[in-house]
Amino acid sequence: MGPLHGIRVIEMGGIGPAPFCAMMLSDLGAEVIRIDRKQQAGNGDPRHVLNRGRRSLGLDLKHPDAVDIVMHLLDRADVLIEGFRPGVMERLGLGPDVCHQRNSGLIYGRMTGWGQSGPLAASAGHDLNYIALTGALHAMGDADHPPAPPLNLVGDFGGGGMYLVCGILAALLERNQSDRGQVIDAAMIDGAASLMAAFYGLKAMGRWRNERGSNMLDGGAHYYSCYTCKDGRFISVAAIEPRFYALLLKKCGIEDQDFNDQNGADNWPALKRKLARLFLTRTRDQWCELLEGSDACFAPVLDLDEAPDHPHNKERATFVTYQGVTQPAPAPRFSRSETTIQSPPARAGEHSREVLTDWGLTTDQVAKLEQAGVINRHP
Repeated sequence: MGPLHGIRVIEMGGIGPAPFCAMMLSDLGAEVIRIDRKQQAGNGDPRHVLNRGRRSLGLDLKHPDAVDIVMHLLDRADVLIEGFRPGVMERLGLGPDVCHQRNSGLIYGRMTGWGQSGPLAASAGHDLNYIALTGALHAMGDADHPPAPPLNLVGDFGGGGMYLVCGILAALLERNQSDRGQVIDAAMIDGAASLMAAFYGLKAMGRWRNERGSNMLDGGAHYYSCYTCKDGRFISVAAIEPRFYALLLKKCGIEDQDFNDQNGADNWPALKRKLARLFLTRTRDQWCELLEGSDACFAPVLDLDEAPDHPHNKERATFVTYQGVTQPAPAPRFSRSETTIQSPPARAGEHSREVLTDWGLTTDQVAKLEQAGVINRHP
């Protein structure tokens, strides 16, 4: 069983970083109940990977009895996760002050883009907007193009969901000392800014420039970049350390003396052009035969179809096929506590009856809630 076995989590159904946080907590062994809108469409498509691992309770949150049900669950929960705009949970009658009056040990996790306070707190936005205000987005992409959206990894999942997981775990540990819960204000803008800590440090030391494509780690350096191969596929090289760089040159047969000045930034553009011409002379697989597995710091650039079949990923079971859907396996790994996908994605309200009875309501009480239209009616 996972290391979070025995921890009970209530997730207010949403999209993006909060479901990612809930998925991770479930993968780590927590029991997670997702509260979905009763009217919400949802067929439990197994391809909705972010929704794996938890049961769904369908509630009409506008019904006065629905708040009582949530409170009943929270009396028995360790954690609540919500990803609404500031004030929404308060208007529903489920704000942290009310919840903590019922359960003083509750960890109340709030996931937003802009945070619970500040001039933009009430404004709509998405990942790209949040990382734009941190300096992260400006640093990504080619120098002669607008910044490149890095999927929604930096804001939603890295700066958002992962930081909420971190906050929840820290708050659970602190609760062991204080016996009290607390509110976690996890803002994607804060998390994305935190992820940029090293780069703000480099800039303060004069070792990072604001111009995209002019730094070692943003594609400016010839030895830390991606290149096109003869077959139109791509490879990555990241030979930062001098001994790895020397090995890269040796294995590629490069004797051009211009390459000896590895960190002369003024020469990087010319050296990138030379490497680009070299890598066009062989296919990606041919470069893999020459470089992969060596200390030249090389890897092929794989797409989402190729990555699960790479021998390293297969050996480590980095990806698994669960109910016919190939998806990332739970991470990280533990020496004793086994992490696993607990269940497939649920239909909205699929488990309403069993969740409520498992969490203390009688079958008669559940039947009355169904008749009143408070919860989903499912066989």
